[in-house]
Amino acid sequence: MSTETAIGSADRGRRVLLRLLGSLGAAGVGFLLASQSRINGVLGAGLDDALAASVVSFGGGLVVLLVVTSANSNARRGVGRLVRTVRSDGGLRPWQCLGGVCGAFLVFSQSVAANLLGVALFTVGAVGGQIASGLVVDRLGLGAGVVRHFTAHRVVGALLALGAVVVAVSARLGGADVGWLVLLPAVAGVGVAWQQAMNGLVKQTAGSAVSAATLNFGTGTTVLLAAFAVDGVLHGLPTEWPAAPWLYLGGPIGIFVVAGSAVLVHYTGVLLLSMGIVFGQLSGALLLDLVLPVAGSRVDLATGLGVCLALLAVAVASMGRGGAPARARSATIANRERHDSRR
Repeated sequence: MSTETAIGSADRGRRVLLRLLGSLGAAGVGFLLASQSRINGVLGAGLDDALAASVVSFGGGLVVLLVVTSANSNARRGVGRLVRTVRSDGGLRPWQCLGGVCGAFLVFSQSVAANLLGVALFTVGAVGGQIASGLVVDRLGLGAGVVRHFTAHRVVGALLALGAVVVAVSARLGGADVGWLVLLPAVAGVGVAWQQAMNGLVKQTAGSAVSAATLNFGTGTTVLLAAFAVDGVLHGLPTEWPAAPWLYLGGPIGIFVVAGSAVLVHYTGVLLLSMGIVFGQLSGALLLDLVLPVAGSRVDLATGLGVCLALLAVAVASMGRGGAPARARSATIANRERHDSRR
């Protein structure tokens, strides 16, 4: 074997190992998402106020990110790039900076529905909505500038994902308190796909995952605080706050989800990262409902079948490529370089 061949084999082996480790890391990120759903659901039930729980989760994450941004020079420069790009109308529109609004709705739906549906059922609904929405987002080429066409694998995968939601809730559709409630995570999942695309644009422009996360948490917290203020005037504020410290970790966990995804995508690619996250999310949700059940959550045969069908949907949707070549240079990167050169 020649030296060049040996070096090539070693490089391929290293890439395979990094992809494997990245996939395991993505599964860990998915488990964190499932844990966040449980925490926010229990906190919302304890406060008897889903909006208050959402504000605590998002606001806690924002406080941590503001401290990190103030101490990190690259993150501070990233915030400056975002402000200059939006003001100059140089490729990033103000509405593209509002991905955090969808994240806020996801956290709100966690606080409302996760404790009542159970983490597994909540996650199946969110995954179904996310995959169906992701099919459209990819077709429009939002975020990464890559248009992924409607291939048979992707369409069938999306239909299977929607079927997974129907199967998972089929045994519980008779309960008026649950049947409609699964729409919340499904709608939240639709928003998550758009949020990921917009956050990708923001990160690309800022050149910093921390800056993008800070903007994400900032917009989400602003929306939640406004809604919470109105709700407080109409219904009053919570009078008793749970004492357990772990109930206030939803926001910091969300930071690890965003930062972990930003790091791992360089080793796995977007598709493998998404599959790993979904796998960890569904598996973690089932584990939490089995090992640490809360009142109202249960894992029945229909829920288990729904989880399996959702995993099958992810696998089927990932089989085809169908992606048109990305643009050689993103307009947002060009604008970032132009702005930096003027400094």
